[in-house]
Amino acid sequence: MNAENLKLCEKLVSSSYVQQGAQARSIQENKIRQLLQHRKLPEEGWDDITIELCLQELAVMDSNNFKGNCGIGEREARIASSLVAKRHYRLGHGIGRSGDITAIQPKAAGSSLLMKLTNSLVLDVLKIAGINSVEDCFVVPMATGMCLVLCMLTLRQTRPNALYVLWPRIDQKSCFKSIITAGFQPVVIENCLVGDELTTDLSAIEEKIEELGPDKVLCIMTTTSCFAPRIPDKLEEVAVLSKKYDIPHLVNNAYGIQSTKCTHLLQQASRVGRVDAFVQSTDKNFMVPVGGSVIASFDKNLLQKISKTYPGRASVSPTLDLFITLLTLGSTGYKKLLSKRKAMYSYLSSSLSSCAAKHGERLLSVPHNPISMAMSLTVADGGDNERLSTEVGSMLFTRFVSGTRVVESSGTETSVSGYKFQNFGAHHNDYPCTYLTAAAAIGMTESEVDTFITRLDKVLTKCKKRKTNSGHSTCYQEIGSLGTNGDELVTFTGIRNDTSQQE
Repeated sequence: MNAENLKLCEKLVSSSYVQQGAQARSIQENKIRQLLQHRKLPEEGWDDITIELCLQELAVMDSNNFKGNCGIGEREARIASSLVAKRHYRLGHGIGRSGDITAIQPKAAGSSLLMKLTNSLVLDVLKIAGINSVEDCFVVPMATGMCLVLCMLTLRQTRPNALYVLWPRIDQKSCFKSIITAGFQPVVIENCLVGDELTTDLSAIEEKIEELGPDKVLCIMTTTSCFAPRIPDKLEEVAVLSKKYDIPHLVNNAYGIQSTKCTHLLQQASRVGRVDAFVQSTDKNFMVPVGGSVIASFDKNLLQKISKTYPGRASVSPTLDLFITLLTLGSTGYKKLLSKRKAMYSYLSSSLSSCAAKHGERLLSVPHNPISMAMSLTVADGGDNERLSTEVGSMLFTRFVSGTRVVESSGTETSVSGYKFQNFGAHHNDYPCTYLTAAAAIGMTESEVDTFITRLDKVLTKCKKRKTNSGHSTCYQEIGSLGTNGDELVTFTGIRNDTSQQE
């Protein structure tokens, strides 16, 4: 409210009350001014009223919210439903323009400001997380796989002869399918088994480069965050190879921002070699709804080319969700989440190790994976009980345990976009044991760990008993007659193994 309106208010209400209200409003306005001035995450998170005030101030700058606006184009941010309008804070124009997702829209100054501010806040978060040399980033309303496609299509513009993407094997369908969707041939680099860990075969990568020819290789696509027993790729060594052979290096950093180990690998790789771009999911790192990713680079010029490759405007939803979330958390709040996640990794690891030992299993030794861990499942190995692994996963799922993955050592063949993989899900053709994975991701709580361990203990006890007494079929019947003790479903309608749902 401007000074003139405040004076008018004083004719209706005591001036002291009006001035008190004006002071409260000025505090909120100062926060917005500091955000526009510094374009960094505030140290302390904002309250909801301040965030909504900021969004309302931005929304009134978009042409669809102008009083008396006369829109005669085919895209004027007309919104039929008031519920939809409220959900988006009346920001209906989206972000970017037809030729550049980071461009300013003449009809939407508010939405454009929102986009620029959110990108700046995310850049600040990347630096807080440990990637100090990152030059720029932008939010994209697509999941990680499609953002990898966008990056590869941009790289193709400067490498017209390239046909192949070298891909150290990571058994998640979306990153593999992104290579196919972009129109390239994936060259699968099988992992090395070192102890329990699966790690990058650097010599195989270099051999393939020399065999195919550097100009025929579009990029090397590495991965940081992954399911145990796979560990993050050797980013520094791959970056050196990329620099040596002048081949782009694209990193799938899907949920790596939350891990200081992953961010350190990116920072060091950029220092000693070549990292062209890295992509990460918004939902996995910032606890927002699925649908957005962040593309970042140590090269501003390349990032600008990527933004210009995106065709058309983009949905404002992922940007809006991220803007609200980051302002709610502030830098202090996000740092606490990162610190808590580390503590949860140790707590989950210790708890899972104790549970495994109780049942004659063991926590696999995968010290170089900072987020995911795996426990052996010998109860599921061998003879007539080879499908017990599926039932372990199903029994956990019916007890409302989500996110675990049970991977068999069966060596079955799976087809992904026409390419054959042995033992898909295990990142290896012949991993020596069946195992169950669990992840200590951002936002996890002690109570979730405790509940998971309690339910896992019950499942393993029942499966071991059934295996000893009467084998596979009786364990299936057990799933169909679960008890009613508060943490189990009463009925069951089918088998599910969450391994098949990997993204």
